[in-house]
Amino acid sequence: MSDNRVVGRLARRVTQLGLGVLTAAIAYASGPVAAAECPGHPDALGTSRTLVVDPREHPRIGTMQYRETLPLADGEVVLTFDDGPLPRYTNQILDILAAECVKATFFVVGRMAQAYPEGVRRMRDGGHSIGTHSQSHPLSFHKMTLEQAKQEVDAGIASTTAALGDATALSPFFRIPGLLRAEAVESYLADQGLQAWSAEFPADDWRHISSAQVLQLAVNRLQAKGKGIVLLHDIQPRTVGALPAFLRELKARGYRVVHVVQATADRPKTVTEPGQWRLHPVSEMVASSRWPAVPSFVYADTQPLPVPAVSDSDLHQGQLIFSSALKPRRLARGEVPLPHAAPWPRQWSLLPPDATSMLPVPSRDVFQIPEQAHARINALVPLPRQADASTNDRAGPDMALRQVALDGGGLRRRLFAPVAQMAPARIDILAR
Repeated sequence: MSDNRVVGRLARRVTQLGLGVLTAAIAYASGPVAAAECPGHPDALGTSRTLVVDPREHPRIGTMQYRETLPLADGEVVLTFDDGPLPRYTNQILDILAAECVKATFFVVGRMAQAYPEGVRRMRDGGHSIGTHSQSHPLSFHKMTLEQAKQEVDAGIASTTAALGDATALSPFFRIPGLLRAEAVESYLADQGLQAWSAEFPADDWRHISSAQVLQLAVNRLQAKGKGIVLLHDIQPRTVGALPAFLRELKARGYRVVHVVQATADRPKTVTEPGQWRLHPVSEMVASSRWPAVPSFVYADTQPLPVPAVSDSDLHQGQLIFSSALKPRRLARGEVPLPHAAPWPRQWSLLPPDATSMLPVPSRDVFQIPEQAHARINALVPLPRQADASTNDRAGPDMALRQVALDGGGLRRRLFAPVAQMAPARIDILAR
């Protein structure tokens, strides 16, 4: 090999190494946010990476309701907030996230965007993703007509877009109010290129519980899942109280925040594998058992089996011979004893059908269960006689006769029984 060729190969190798170092540097730069980007907060949690998704390829995410979810690694978390903006609490949420350099996804209600458009613009200016959450947040998407659902979806998008003043600032993400899903609504969202978001777990911050309880639920459920989409609300005071401690817990436990954005012509989607869109993909190294399918029995054209003969068993004077009854053979010096062979049953080969008796093939009639005779009872339920209490005290209990007519096989009997304070009644029992 000439010296020029050696030098050329070395040059190409150095170039490849340089590109590898550059790629690693870019990956590191897109990793945790540097302290310089969080002035005054050197220990900020930061945003570990940005995940670019194509809603048309994965129209439904969140394992609370769907099979797929975001392709997150273990320990990665996506923060989402619903129902805002409400300046009194949403502004505090935005301040807390900014202090930790954390990016989240907000699902805005159309009427709230109309009332507080500056709150929506502040979400955008903070670098967060903005999706929609219907126009008026009705908790009836699962039972309203499709036309009503379309109006809620479209009006919410229009109101939020008007508040932003820029349609490109709105992400094609949608979360159904109350997560009350409906197949027709989800199909409409997919046709419009909208990605339906559920979650991996909520923190129950809409309930009347304390901020400490919200924090405990969020941490415990995240620990149980290991990763995923967290469902919170930016209009609740208990969320404001729990969020700073929750972000500190994420950092202390080694969790990383991921920011989700939509793919565009200038921003290609993140390359993923199909299995990554499952919360916990099934490993190919672990055997998985499946319940066997229900067998389909065939009664026709079934080949009969030969009946085993007595000679196929080891018998001595009508008794089975067991290994323990056999007299052991004396072993030679150095000979290793072998295990006893099972004396019963002996191996036997299937004989031709004409050489032995045959068992009949069960027919369908064998499994038919005849209907049994049953009785039909027509009863007149006796009603208590309403009598004046004073009259009962004077006259004593009112005695009545109840006639029971029994007719079975032509035999008819009449029974008379005194019944206290009962109107006469008749019960006919017809047996057939």
